Amino acid sequence: MALLTAALLLGGCGDLLDEAVGEEETTTEATDVPTGSALELLDTLPVQEEVGSPRYRRDEFGESWADVDENGCDTRNDILHRDLRSVTVRRSDECIVLTGELTDPYTTRIVRFNRERNASGVQIDHVIPLADAWRTGAFEWPEDKRLQFANDPENLLAVEGSVNQQKSDQDASEWLPPNRGAQCPYVARQVGLKARYGIWVEPAEAEAMRAVLQTCPDQPPLGLTPTP
Repeated sequence: MALLTAALLLGGCGDLLDEAVGEEETTTEATDVPTGSALELLDTLPVQEEVGSPRYRRDEFGESWADVDENGCDTRNDILHRDLRSVTVRRSDECIVLTGELTDPYTTRIVRFNRERNASGVQIDHVIPLADAWRTGAFEWPEDKRLQFANDPENLLAVEGSVNQQKSDQDASEWLPPNRGAQCPYVARQVGLKARYGIWVEPAEAEAMRAVLQTCPDQPPLGLTPTP
């Protein structure tokens, strides 16, 4: 009887051990994050609530659309040249984009830009809004770093003006591109930029970013490498 009881106990322990190992393996697989992915990088960003930052003012980030790369053109026109097709320019100043055609990255709609008729029809979006960056760490930066951030091509996209207005200064927990296919690269760019500039994420923002990136776990981070 004693031998039978011992065998049953050992058998039971073996079953429990097998179940525990199985559970551990299942848990490990479920939480596996691809190396080098935006999802992995997101987990390295500091998460904290917004602190009492000074009041945001646009001029804290320097002159709007400064020529920080000293190529003779302001940043707005640099991005229009980069993102628009069939561009025409002013004869007296080839920096100034007069017309062009944009496929809006957030909606895929075609937008025909005409500087004379409707200059605000195409606007330059800060992927991480300046006000959001200010609230999550940029208020502590020196002026030259804020100027660089505001004019960083990796943080800028030409977009349809009305969509840019809808987005305003909202983070990923409050606004995502209407085109679902644009959401993964959009969040991946925010993650890469926040890592490069040392900006933290708020809890709800981190949760929203993770929910998006879990649908594309192999998506690499974007914006990590400064544009030459």
